[in-house]
Amino acid sequence: MTVYRIDKKFDTEVNRSERVLEVAEAFGLGLDDKTFVVFDNLDLPIDQGDIVYITGQSGSGKSTILRELSKAMSADGLSVSDINAIEFEDKPLIDQIGKDLNEALNLLSIAGLNDAYLFIRKPNELSDGQRYRFCLAKLIESKAKVWVADEFLAVLDRTTAKVIAYNLQKIARKVGATVLVATTHDDMVEDLAPNVTIVKKYREKVVIHRNDEYKSTI
Repeated sequence: MTVYRIDKKFDTEVNRSERVLEVAEAFGLGLDDKTFVVFDNLDLPIDQGDIVYITGQSGSGKSTILRELSKAMSADGLSVSDINAIEFEDKPLIDQIGKDLNEALNLLSIAGLNDAYLFIRKPNELSDGQRYRFCLAKLIESKAKVWVADEFLAVLDRTTAKVIAYNLQKIARKVGATVLVATTHDDMVEDLAPNVTIVKKYREKVVIHRNDEYKSTI
């Protein structure tokens, strides 16, 4: 098991324009530069192949944890692929994946795209759920050790999201990939079956659950 330590802080500086100074004087505001600590020595123990579920309210800092954790893993020598960074080409799916036809068909099938009609469609002709499945196929093809997804399945209807979450964790566990997802939704816990759940609360508070511990809290 590797323990990844996250330290994140940022400095703020007030632009002291004439109007800013007038407002500060009128309302008694301080204009000192400040340092805000987001995370201070946050230790996250993660095994290769873990499914990591980062959740919390909007604006609480989930994406920061995801970003810093993926950067730490990349610095540790692990290849990282971001599902939201996958780019589509303007041609049929079957021509965008796999080194040959057999590999392309296998990758699409594993990702849940089994309808031959879809093989000859372009990404812009697919539903949101089908495009996400195609992204899964591209993730598998990348052979990346770490899969990253911010705002995980946020654009999909909840039924489709749960199905894809289940498929993703099954595929990831089969190929041994570590998965890092961040979302405000907690309705996918059963289907994603995370090994680690990180709950980001406001300010610096972070709660870490292993395996099924989180399910008893929701």
